[in-house]
Amino acid sequence: MPHNRMLEQYWKEHLSLYVFIGVIFITGVVFGAIMVGALSLEQKQEITRYLSNFFSMVDQGELNGDVTASFRDTLALHMKWVLIIWLLGMSVIGLPLILILDFLKGVLIGFTVGYMVGTLSWKGLLFALVSVVPQNLIVIPVFIVCSVTAVAFSVRLVKNRFIHKKGQLFEPLMRFSGVTLGSGVLLVGVALFEAYISPAMMKWVTPMLVALGAA
Repeated sequence: MPHNRMLEQYWKEHLSLYVFIGVIFITGVVFGAIMVGALSLEQKQEITRYLSNFFSMVDQGELNGDVTASFRDTLALHMKWVLIIWLLGMSVIGLPLILILDFLKGVLIGFTVGYMVGTLSWKGLLFALVSVVPQNLIVIPVFIVCSVTAVAFSVRLVKNRFIHKKGQLFEPLMRFSGVTLGSGVLLVGVALFEAYISPAMMKWVTPMLVALGAA
C-alpha cells in the first residue's frame, strides 16, 4: 500500500536521527540526575525549602486560583520550545543548537525527578509520577519529533543550497511547518491537562509531603 511504503521510507530516512536525538536526550536525563549529587548542602536546603512551600501551596489549594492564567503560561512555555526549534531548523547554524535544547530538556527532567527521588525516596517518586511524568509522556515525543524534523530540514537546506545547489524546498518546508503546527495542537491538550487535572493529582499526594520542611 502507498501509505505503508511512505511510512517505511520515512523511517528509513529518519530512524538514525531518532536514535541520535534520543541518545542525546537520555544523556541529558542521566547528566541531570548526576547533578543532584553535586549540589552543596546549602543548595539542597534551599531547594528543599522551596519544595516545602510548594507542597504546602498545593495542599491548601492555592494553585487552583487562576486556572486560565496557569493554562496560558504553560502553553506559552511549551510553544516557545517548539517555535525555537522551528526557527533553528530554518537556519543552517541552528542544527547544533537544536541538539543542545534536547540535551537541556533531558537535564531538566533528570534533575527534577532525580532530586525528588533522592530527597523524598518513594514519596518523591510518587509525586514525580503525578506531577512530571504524565504530561511528559506527550511533551517529550513531541519535542523529539519536532527536533528530528527540524534537523532533517536543516540538513536538506545545507545540501540544496551549499552542496548540490539545486532542489525544491517548498514541499519539505510545508511538511516541517505541518509537523510544528500539529505539535502545537497536541501541546494545547497538554497545557489543559497541566492546568486543570495535574493540580488535583498533586493535591492527592501532597498531604504526605507537607511535613518535609519540618523534617
